[in-house]
Amino acid sequence: MELAFSDWAVIIVFLFISFGIGVYFTGRASKGLAAFFLGGRNLPWWIAGVSMVATTFAADTPLAVTELVAQDGIAGNWVWWSFLAGGMLTTFFFAKLWRRSGILTDVEFIELRYSGKEAAFLRGLKAIYLGLFMNSLIIGWVNLALMAILQVFFHIPDETALLYVGGAMVVTMVYSSLSGLLGVAINDFFQFFIAMAGTIILAVLVVSSEQIGGTTGLKEQLEEIAPAALNFFPRIGTETNVQDTVEVFTLSLGAFLAMAGMQWWASWYPGAEPGGGGYIAQRMLSTKNEKHAIISTFFFQIAHYCIRPWPWILVGLSALILYPELDEDSKRLGYVMAMRDFLPAGLKGLLLAAFLAAYMSTISTQLNWGASYLVKDFYSRFISAETDFSSDASANKNYLFISRLATVFIMLVALIITGFIETISGVWLFIIEGGAGLGLVLILRWYWWRVNAWSELAATIIPLFILAIIRLLAHFVTTGAIEPGSGMANFVTNYSTHPQSFFLILGTTTLGWLLVTYLTKPTDMAVLKTFYEKIRPMGAWKPVEKILNKKQEKHALSYLVVCWLSAILFCYSILFIIGRMIFQQWDEVWPLLIVIIVSLTVLTILSRKIKIFED
Repeated sequence: MELAFSDWAVIIVFLFISFGIGVYFTGRASKGLAAFFLGGRNLPWWIAGVSMVATTFAADTPLAVTELVAQDGIAGNWVWWSFLAGGMLTTFFFAKLWRRSGILTDVEFIELRYSGKEAAFLRGLKAIYLGLFMNSLIIGWVNLALMAILQVFFHIPDETALLYVGGAMVVTMVYSSLSGLLGVAINDFFQFFIAMAGTIILAVLVVSSEQIGGTTGLKEQLEEIAPAALNFFPRIGTETNVQDTVEVFTLSLGAFLAMAGMQWWASWYPGAEPGGGGYIAQRMLSTKNEKHAIISTFFFQIAHYCIRPWPWILVGLSALILYPELDEDSKRLGYVMAMRDFLPAGLKGLLLAAFLAAYMSTISTQLNWGASYLVKDFYSRFISAETDFSSDASANKNYLFISRLATVFIMLVALIITGFIETISGVWLFIIEGGAGLGLVLILRWYWWRVNAWSELAATIIPLFILAIIRLLAHFVTTGAIEPGSGMANFVTNYSTHPQSFFLILGTTTLGWLLVTYLTKPTDMAVLKTFYEKIRPMGAWKPVEKILNKKQEKHALSYLVVCWLSAILFCYSILFIIGRMIFQQWDEVWPLLIVIIVSLTVLTILSRKIKIFED
């Protein structure tokens, strides 16, 4: 398909503005590493919060939601809606503590909290593992998604699509390496509203088209061909509905426990890390103060889970009617086909600019965040002789040069890895299972004094080791090296697929890091005392509190738990009330409105009592 002049004009103007923002903030980013990687620690909550939302709105996100809707209807989104509990945990239990730490990266936290050579080794390991390897995988799957969009839209081969994606990545790399986090965050703010405007316009045009007939027509047609698609909640059990185009989203009890009960706290996952690590921690560390850190993450949860999904869901539901010929492997492309078929000249350019915005906001963050690990937690910690880069001008200049060089290096590695990724879902599953069990350590290291560097090191390595064994044994079963029908073959078959493999890895990892914790020495008390006085954590810190003669505020932790639960209920109620209003299900609106009022009242009263939103 060829674009009109107006479409190209919109795309060129968008790229020009994005690049111009990067150039404009170059001077501020050159003041030091805190300026380059944290924007000078002066971001207001609305910039930091929108930047979080923009980063998690990648080029693959609308396509992924379209695929979920095509397979399991609206309820299919519980695959990612279930992470809300972890997001709210970050808001109320960790945001203030991250900002209070005053560190530059969340990996630097390791030597703030732990002691000994094991802490130094763990810091260096995670700097490379997360900053380069995992980061490149994430960038790779985002590249793959943009390639799929370009291929459907322009009917171009893989090589040409990869060339275009490489060009977009170079533009993103240049402005992010020039402007640092401040330029990235301001660009995120601009790009997010472009992306959301484009997706909302597409949803309005598609749903109001003659083929769909508005939300009333959408419901009527879906009730004939796929009534289960309109269900907001999955069914727990084994029953399926084979007469429906879209089966009722039915989860086994095991799958439900894995998805809704465990993944949000057990696994490391980008943007939803237990304890709020990664680029979410980077945004919290970049805010003006603790109050702005908390509000920014609270805003992020509401925007991410409640507001943003509905334009994608509506297009996904419409695609079931418009493109019934799509097979299982192609259903996600219904979103791109709707763009192609329903957007007039000018708006096609806007939607492509929206996807570029989603792509660039994610890639710019990944490049800047990954470079912060390589520079601060590896190069600065283990290679460079310069340690006082805050006051030495020459050292400061050297670190900025290395930071920009690291940004380019990550881009090149990610482009190479992109060529080896076969499926996006395969990367998702690897990340979830390769970090199963680590999440609990990332949470407890703030609230239990006995967790040490060996605990986190074990929880990082064990799941990867178990996952490798599972994949190897599954390969032996497939090739016949393990006798089919044998006890070993049956065991491998049962535990080599999700969620059984997730449970196996989680259980083994948890047992492993707990044993390691009690078989190794605690963190040096001097480090624990310094950490406690700086962070002022709650939870199980009695040995440290006894030495320091400190006491925790009575009931504060219990109030935090109630605030957390109230916020989860508040957020889910907003999500569903928006959906009910879109589909004009007014009898469901009033009960949800009552829940919103009650949960918000409880949250307001208790947050004031323990001064959550105060610096």
